[in-house]
Amino acid sequence: MAASKVSSQLLPFSQKQKFVCLRCQWTTRRSASTYTIETDLSEDVVPDSSLLTPQPDQDIVTAWDPVQRSRNRRRQLPPSRYKFRPPRYYRGPLHPHQPPTPSSPNSRLFVPGPFSLPRLQQTYTSTLAPDLLSLLYTHHPPGTLPGPTGQRLRGWDNSSPYHKNRPLRGPRGRAVLPLMKRPITFRNIPRLEKIVVHHVIRSSDNRDSSYLHVAGMILQAVTNVRATVCKARHSIANFKMTKDVTAMAVKAELKGEDMYCFLSKVVDVVMPRIKEYKGVSGGSGDGSGNLAFGLQPSAVGMFPEVEVNYDMYPPKMIPSIDVMVCTTATNDRDARVLLSSMGFPFHGKHAN
Repeated sequence: MAASKVSSQLLPFSQKQKFVCLRCQWTTRRSASTYTIETDLSEDVVPDSSLLTPQPDQDIVTAWDPVQRSRNRRRQLPPSRYKFRPPRYYRGPLHPHQPPTPSSPNSRLFVPGPFSLPRLQQTYTSTLAPDLLSLLYTHHPPGTLPGPTGQRLRGWDNSSPYHKNRPLRGPRGRAVLPLMKRPITFRNIPRLEKIVVHHVIRSSDNRDSSYLHVAGMILQAVTNVRATVCKARHSIANFKMTKDVTAMAVKAELKGEDMYCFLSKVVDVVMPRIKEYKGVSGGSGDGSGNLAFGLQPSAVGMFPEVEVNYDMYPPKMIPSIDVMVCTTATNDRDARVLLSSMGFPFHGKHAN
């Protein structure tokens, strides 16, 4: 093969094209039984090339037994210590002992499940997702682009000579630009991403750790996720706060099966039992597809996990919780349509 490459470099351009075409012809017809290299290839190809290397005999092929060869060794190779257990540490891709994939039951990172499919997730896959695509879809004919977008940054009115050559300003009321709205297709239908449930401890209750423990127990019972403690980021002497020491809140982040189960409990069990409940505020979004709402201590006591063991928690220590629903939508309107299809009521002016 090396000789053929050298000979092809010495050919003129027209003969090179002919040589390449003949090689392509050889690759497409090499399985034919009537094909011979000496007759069909170009005459400029050196005959003593790797293309003419004879194949090994069939007796050599059948006699090759790697298992028997390893058994006939006088000194066996040392056995692997990770034969029945994956290595504890990952030592790089070139190490001879590689851990199994996380989806394998033998892996140390294997997480079993999911064991069930929540009804809300089934409803979203079978019914809500096609309906949302029909409601939010905007058709653009093939070969055309969406219309022009408005100015995202604010300019200057040139009322002062100091406005000249100044950079554009950010949007009014916020320091971060909102997300760009993409056309809704079957690839980016809005869906739930995660839910964050948290409770902020009052400054007067920081000294008593029982409020923190009760709030963590209730959050863990309601969400099925172990709550984590959030420490203070700054030290403030007037509020008796110490950085990375004083506990300020507890939170739980839900994804997957726990997220759909928690949301179905809120919609089907808790919200219908709240007296004179108007619903979630229409202006509770952050402009990027994330909506938030809160539940009072009386509503938290209506969760089945809390209600069945209501005597275990002191009534005055049952916390109020704040729920942040994060979606893949890029604006509040699409996020409200998604949550409305799941049963969330909204009231008031809808802000976009």
